[in-house]
Parts: sequence; C-alpha cells; structure tokens
Amino acid sequence: MNEIAPQKFLHPDVTAKGETRASVAFDRLDTLWINTGTLCNIECANCYIHSSPTDDRLAYISPEEAVRYFDETAAIAAQAGTALPEIGFTGGEPFMNPGMIEMLEDALTRGHEVLILTNAMQPMQRPRVKAGLIALHEVFGNSIKLRVSLDHYTEALHDAERGAGSFEKTMEGLRWLSSENFTIAVAGRTTSGETEDEVRAGFAALFAREGLSLDARNLASLVLFPEMDEQAEVPEITTACWDILHVDPASMMCATSRMVVKRRGASSPAVISCTLLPDDPQFEMGTTLAGSLAPVKLNHRHCAKFCVLGGASCSA
Repeated sequence: MNEIAPQKFLHPDVTAKGETRASVAFDRLDTLWINTGTLCNIECANCYIHSSPTDDRLAYISPEEAVRYFDETAAIAAQAGTALPEIGFTGGEPFMNPGMIEMLEDALTRGHEVLILTNAMQPMQRPRVKAGLIALHEVFGNSIKLRVSLDHYTEALHDAERGAGSFEKTMEGLRWLSSENFTIAVAGRTTSGETEDEVRAGFAALFAREGLSLDARNLASLVLFPEMDEQAEVPEITTACWDILHVDPASMMCATSRMVVKRRGASSPAVISCTLLPDDPQFEMGTTLAGSLAPVKLNHRHCAKFCVLGGASCSA
C-alpha cells in the first residue's frame, strides 16, 4: 500500500518534509495597498480574490478609514528617513467604491505616487469618475498610474476569462485613458500556452493597431502574471531555497508592502501581509501598520508559485 504523502502548508514553521519553512523579514515600506472592497462589476473565471457583483466580504473602505493609514505611512517614512511609499488601490474594482476619487486625491495631495488596478470598464467610465480623474491628472500628472487588466491580446481568450463583451469595454477604457495622456500599463496572464515573447509580440501588435503608447517589451508597461491555480502541485519554500534558487528574500512583496482590508461587519480595517492572501487568517497582522512589520512565514502555495518561483509582484 502506498503511503499518503504529508499535507503541505500546514505548519507555519515546518514543511511537510520536516524542513524549516522560509520567512521574509520586513525591509521597508515601498507600497501600501488599499483594498477598496471585493465588489466588482464582473465575475472572472479565475479571480484569485473571488470578486464579483455580489461578493462584499471585503467591504468598501472609506476615505476616513484610509486617512489613518496614510498618516501612519508618513510617520513610518519620517522615522526611517525614506520617501513616502507608493499607494496602490486594488479590489474588486476600485472605481466601484464611492470614495475612490476622494481617497485618490488625499493620497496625491500628501505627496504619494499612486497606482490603481482597474478593468477600465463601466465603473471607471462613469462621467463623475472621468471628470474626477481628469481634474486630478491636470494637477498631479504622472503621479497617477493606472494598470488595466487585459488577460490576452485576443478578444476570445480575454472574454473566456472575463465574460462576453468585456474585451471591447476594456479597450474603450484604455483608448480613453490614452487619449487623455494618463500614465497606463496593462496586466496580462501567461495562460495561453505561448512563450512570453509570443505574448509580448501579440500585445505589441494590439497596442500598435489601437494607437496606444505602450511598449509591450517593457516589463513595467506590460506586466504578465502567472496563473494562481489553487489546486496545482507546488513545492514548499524552505530556508535553503533562497540559495538554491538564487532568490533574495528582500525581493518578495511582503518585504516591502502591506495591504489594508475592511472585512464585512468588522469595526475597523486590518493589515495583511500582501495582496494575494486576504482571506487566510495567518497572514493578518493586526490593525496598525506599525504592528504589522513582523516577518512573514511563507506558509501558502501562492507564496511559492506566484512570488518565489514565479518572480511576480503586484507593485509597479
């Protein structure tokens, strides 16, 4: 009879093989993410955060709640003698949150660079939102960056993930952002079976056809993310892996970023270690930024597949 293999990702300190699990020490705060809520205008087939038009398990964070964390970032930067961190807004769809423009203005006025992850569809294209974005862009220019989710350069593969008609609606938003001279990037996925060069060539042709001023060869202009299959077989990361893989733990997202979420029914927001794991309680690190700067134990398959082995990061 075959022995049943020990289950992985169970113990925070030890792998299934009994080896010491890797952890990542906090280094500096480069990016503070604000999760604006899990509500989204669409429901994707493989959404890592399970957003949808009805899923509000992460509630809308309010401008008043965000202020507290903006204040904390200023204090942390002053104490460390570093520049203010980037503020990243993610969701769900950030422009679903009625306080999004107010939070954006607050962050920019304080001197932060801001990155917004969006599908550029109807919530962003509402007249009130467009007017707010244009007004802020006139004042703050390239301090506002928008990264638009476009899973593939073909309509068929993008719509297979995000629903019929979504490709054209996103392209409409991208065209508008480009026409207004916003600083934009595109986030795609490496799920089509093509090589990275083939995917980048396909996006380059799309950008040229649409007249978008984006360089598909630039890793910041076209970010390609690996799929996060929650059932895929992935290795656990041990302390020995850093040298074996030639990976610096300081390059991991959780060394330089934290994310603020507001759970439905909670009295106050909470800080978690990264954007990928809002629902796993072992990655919740208290209610303050100052209290969240402890080492993060890589006790999740996303830590291995997406960050350590995939070399991906959500930040700019």
